[in-house]
Amino acid sequence: MSSRFDLKGRTALVTGGARGCGLAFAEGLAEAGADVAVFDVIEPVEGFHAISSMYNVKTKSYIVDVSSIESLEAGFAAFKADFGGKLDICVPCAGINRNVGFLDTQFEDFEKLLGVNVKGVYYTAQLAAKQMIENQTKKGSIILVASIASYMAIRSQMSSAYCGTKGAVRAMCPAIAAELVKYGIRVNSISPGYVRTEMTSPFPHLLESWKDEIMNGRVAEPEDIRGGCVFLASDASLYMTGQDLCLDGGVTKW
Repeated sequence: MSSRFDLKGRTALVTGGARGCGLAFAEGLAEAGADVAVFDVIEPVEGFHAISSMYNVKTKSYIVDVSSIESLEAGFAAFKADFGGKLDICVPCAGINRNVGFLDTQFEDFEKLLGVNVKGVYYTAQLAAKQMIENQTKKGSIILVASIASYMAIRSQMSSAYCGTKGAVRAMCPAIAAELVKYGIRVNSISPGYVRTEMTSPFPHLLESWKDEIMNGRVAEPEDIRGGCVFLASDASLYMTGQDLCLDGGVTKW
């Protein structure tokens, strides 16, 4: 009997998958057997190119700006052609942050955050759902990437706008899930805590200060959070939809 965590024969799309948390999610899905495509505004780091041979799956990357509907639609068209229209799992992970105080946040700064973190997530999920419905995907799973910033203020960072965008992601999840359940598509969100990535590693003082906040006393590595994504993508979570999975080392509970 195959494992309920097995993703062999399924195809996944991860935005923001060129590095960091997005790459970790892509690696986890590939390790479980899924073919994986990634969208990003940059070329993937070397680790992405090793996925295909390491796990014997098909991989492909596309330069896509999720804040542009034209770029997103072109990316989905190319992905659809390359993977024969197959799409079982979508992880809208692309996100940006700005360390700017509430009183100093410019309108344009917030617009950029909304464009990537909210509209980019929303329309990635929408286009993914349409492709799943068209292809009559039987067990579709969409995993929106929120953050602990949807639960709490981030200590040592001025991130009011970022918190707002991640709160929007977590809030939209149950409503999207309710509309897609009739198509056999589950929609959940995942909220990573403090993670050591290319975005956070240049700030060692923040990484060190965050340790005191975390119940288990350490900042997560990207591989610490990928299992949660595999769980939500797989049949192991078939009874879950509209939920948020918080992977934070206990920081929001302490």
